Amino acid sequence: MKQIVCLHSLTPEQTQLIEQAAPGYKLTVVKSTDADPALMNEAEILVGWSRQIADQVLNQDSRLKWLQTWSAGVDTLPLDKLEQKGVLLTNSSGVHAIPISETILGMMLSFSRQLHVSVRNQLKHSWETNLSAPGRDTLSELHGRTAVIVGVGEIGSETARLAKAFGMRTVGVRRSGKADPHVDEMFTMDGLHKALSQGDYIISVLPLTDETHHLLNADAWAAAKPGACFINAGRGPTVDTASLLEALRSGQISCAGLDVFEKEPLPEDHPLWDMEQVIITPHVSGSTDRYTERVIDIFVENLKAYVQGKELPRNLVNYERAY
Repeated sequence: MKQIVCLHSLTPEQTQLIEQAAPGYKLTVVKSTDADPALMNEAEILVGWSRQIADQVLNQDSRLKWLQTWSAGVDTLPLDKLEQKGVLLTNSSGVHAIPISETILGMMLSFSRQLHVSVRNQLKHSWETNLSAPGRDTLSELHGRTAVIVGVGEIGSETARLAKAFGMRTVGVRRSGKADPHVDEMFTMDGLHKALSQGDYIISVLPLTDETHHLLNADAWAAAKPGACFINAGRGPTVDTASLLEALRSGQISCAGLDVFEKEPLPEDHPLWDMEQVIITPHVSGSTDRYTERVIDIFVENLKAYVQGKELPRNLVNYERAY
């Protein structure tokens, strides 16, 4: 019998959805650490990924035809080997739109209303009504400000929608330059610096590709509107961290909300930890208690098409672009 192997826990309801969508397939749910090599070699469809099972599913004799990742990013996968084997690759893009956009908005509100300063004062039992912090010496508002969103996809579009609800103007940057209903002005990547010059808040939700590595660098910060706030909820290596540090120290970038970093975990002695104008979260902006159900919704929709021999309708990764 044809095999579907899932490396993540499922509820009975989710198991039933998959089994109903693929009659004639056997579903096995197993941790990668417990996976039988023979089972992995037989898997035609794999949900989730682990380096521990790479040899079993990528060898010449394995039956793998489709890999559904548990994440939106695929930059850590052996893309060359998957492409050479002809494996269909789908990611979990769309799962993260709500939690990441809400995290971004939370960071924006924190900097605007200096909530991070109040939290730090609370820990010191200090009643301070002067909530000044480096780069931001007064309480402000999001209303009327401009948010520049670099890498507009599903996450960027949802972030723009939320920003518009707060009365913000939205500017987007995306490879295609295609318009988005929640973005007031859209640029292609060639217009990145022009877009950055308008942003009170610069938000990166970029994927990591050869094109985007260190795209946000000293030249980008120099092009940014002086005193802009930077938020990164995309991929750490899209930012040249050394140049960001210099921009924060000079005040060209007034503050930063960072969920992702070039090196993770962020080293304990890294200067970003001690910067009062920085909020750090440990790569958790996409985490949510509704994660699994959203991944399975994407997978089941694709699975129904797969068993009928149709093209997968959602999140098929382009190997050349790596997203």
